[in-house]
Amino acid sequence: MRTYYVFQAKDTPALRGFTNESRASILPAEYGPWTLVQEIGPDEEWTPDVSRAVVAAGILENGYYLSGPLKQVAPRPIIESDRVEGTAVYDRNNAQIGTIKRLIIEKVSGRVLYVDVTFGGLFGVGVHHHTIPWDKLTYDTELEGYHTDITEEQLRAAPVFSGERRGRLDKSHEQEMQQYWLNLP
Repeated sequence: MRTYYVFQAKDTPALRGFTNESRASILPAEYGPWTLVQEIGPDEEWTPDVSRAVVAAGILENGYYLSGPLKQVAPRPIIESDRVEGTAVYDRNNAQIGTIKRLIIEKVSGRVLYVDVTFGGLFGVGVHHHTIPWDKLTYDTELEGYHTDITEEQLRAAPVFSGERRGRLDKSHEQEMQQYWLNLP
């Protein structure tokens, strides 16, 4: 374990920057200036409202982790598929209804058409897979997950993407999915 330093943005007090270095210069200058507000040693209790593991992953990837409101659009409107896989899906009441397992991409156009959403089960046993259209999801930066108007009941009733069908989206299965989502119960 290591020591973490928590900084606060002067102009946006709810924005925190986490690093494993005691200098604020590693944090994005456009959100600063930054003020050190907390040092958390390896044996100290973790009190921030964000997981230590999430902070550690952010620092490993970027050198820092930001938590709080960011009033800026992402510099590039792209995301890697492995950052989408494993992301939570929430209904309109912010209740998690599933997790994105994989993206289903049209070969010719390269467009994401569907996502395979998993829900239920424990330790991989009893997990259910259902496919929903990609355009039914909207990313929510505060939840760090995808919002949808689809309910868990509608997801449970959706065409299955598992077993013998996994990896093979034939024309009849795609038509079945299109019909289901066009005529949503």
